[in-house]
Amino acid sequence: MMDFVHGALATLVLLTLVKSAPIVYAALGGVISERSGIVNIGLEGMMTGGAFAAVVASYATGNAAVGLVAGVAVGALLGFVLGYGATKFKVDQIVAGMGINLIASGGAAYGLVLLFNQPGASPQVHALGRWYWLLILFAFVCAFALHHVLYRTPWGLRVRACGENPRAVTSAGLDPLRFRLYAAVISGALAGLGGAFLSIGEVNIYSEGMTAGRGFIALAAVIFGRWTPWGATGAAVFFGFFEALQFVLQGRVAWLPSEAMQALPYLAALVALCGLVGKVRAPASDGVPY
Repeated sequence: MMDFVHGALATLVLLTLVKSAPIVYAALGGVISERSGIVNIGLEGMMTGGAFAAVVASYATGNAAVGLVAGVAVGALLGFVLGYGATKFKVDQIVAGMGINLIASGGAAYGLVLLFNQPGASPQVHALGRWYWLLILFAFVCAFALHHVLYRTPWGLRVRACGENPRAVTSAGLDPLRFRLYAAVISGALAGLGGAFLSIGEVNIYSEGMTAGRGFIALAAVIFGRWTPWGATGAAVFFGFFEALQFVLQGRVAWLPSEAMQALPYLAALVALCGLVGKVRAPASDGVPY
């Protein structure tokens, strides 16, 4: 009995790390974007674009590392689209983000048929193998690095000022729109990395809908973590724990329906957000065009 418990706990810990990593990447992307003043509802689409691009590049080159770079690049490109639209054309950031989600999802579905001549899922491609554990570690390194940049460097101070009071940044002789654009690109790159982890790290294919709302869970982690890198990372691990828990419970708790287990991470996100209503404050100029 004790061996069973220890085995289940070890499995739960390992799965929590695996399931948390893509959410951590996307959540960190959400933190830097919203700290600069751009609401990134498009994290889900950026993860989707990164996941699909990683598989396509890995399939074409036979090299998973190239796929990883491609996933980051496509995520950064989608981040640039959001940032450029928000800064140059003052578009509604919520609408633009949802547009990115729809385009990425539809584009990936069309790409499966166009490139692989099969809907639903791609063929198996070269994956990262055991190297994906380095990506898990790198997620927490990114959290440390982003915390340091935001709170210990002049560049981070300026990014945070853009999210709080962009007029003050202008008064200092700097261009807040440029900082916002850079932050949006970094945000997309991190989300794309999270998507690539899903498709060529955790598995070795792209399947339609494989991000499964993780981009939105990452947004919940940003709010739950009070727009801070470590807070968002902790929240992402919290949600990753519930995602891992459903796999550990499957086959062990017969009375609990599988649908209820699959809903665990989303219920955890909903409960966490409901508990924070009226208790957290976003950056003052978050989502406000300038």
